[in-house]
Amino acid sequence: MNIANQFRSVIQWGNPNEKDLFIKFTDRGNEIKNASKLILQPGQGCILTYEGKVESVLVEEGIYDLKSDNTPFLTSLKKLLSLREGSEHVVGIWFYRKADILNMRWGTRVPIAYTDPIYTFPILLSAFGNYSIRITKPQWFFENVIAGQEVYCHSHLKEVFISRVTQPITDYLANAKFSYVDIDSNLNVIAVEAKEKTASVFADLGFEVLDFRIEGSQFDKETVDRIAKISDVQAEVLAAKIAGVEYTEMQRIAAMRDAANNEAGAAGVLMGLNAGTQVNSTINQVSENQKPAIDSPMVKLKKLKELFEMELISDSEYADKKKAILDSM
Repeated sequence: MNIANQFRSVIQWGNPNEKDLFIKFTDRGNEIKNASKLILQPGQGCILTYEGKVESVLVEEGIYDLKSDNTPFLTSLKKLLSLREGSEHVVGIWFYRKADILNMRWGTRVPIAYTDPIYTFPILLSAFGNYSIRITKPQWFFENVIAGQEVYCHSHLKEVFISRVTQPITDYLANAKFSYVDIDSNLNVIAVEAKEKTASVFADLGFEVLDFRIEGSQFDKETVDRIAKISDVQAEVLAAKIAGVEYTEMQRIAAMRDAANNEAGAAGVLMGLNAGTQVNSTINQVSENQKPAIDSPMVKLKKLKELFEMELISDSEYADKKKAILDSM
């Protein structure tokens, strides 16, 4: 706490910690009795109490003369102090942060459960981000939340809000049911909706929401694993389509090759030869079933190359078949 008293005649909040939102001037009343001026810097406000009641809220920066009549309560402050020389806690001075409060963190405390609209299986979604606010009702917050605390920090305020804002955000996301594939492209939409859904929560506590940001989202490991498997299958189906091979046939060929690679000795060689023969047969069958224009050597070579790049045929099989296609030209 850094409340400065220059020449024992001025009360001010010098070099405030950005994490402090409300802070009481506590010097046992000595400086208050001797002070003649109170200074508020830009972005600061001040609440003055007397005998447990708020008497004045100062919101404009500048110098307040405790002996002048610019503020009714300040006019009588000196008299009150002189009448209460034995009491050090009759008058209270709290400075508060009037400036914007930036980068308050939030996050869903428990994952949000709903059914993915595209993949149709249950998923768990977590989201996190930050927001910025500004106090609009300092006296209400002081009377109903501060409740006489000498220091009220950023962390206290964060806990108050995070326990309240996560529920409307959770309800919104659960009802919106963004698919796994759509969530990242809709972060701005979610941020706008989250700001709207939580505005009343902040307003009820005496604050205005300046901005609300979604920094990221996260799905549970089981969901990520399921999506990865689906993506792998989709990629294989697309590869089979490009190669002109039925997906089920490509799976059978790949299974035969895996079996051949996992066998040892002569049995493995035999299975490898059988797999190679099956690949040749499949390529020939595909070629025979295509239209005449697709039966050209160039198309065959392209398909052969794609099968080779997908590691469905060996180097020697690729070379032999390539040679056979070229010889037929």
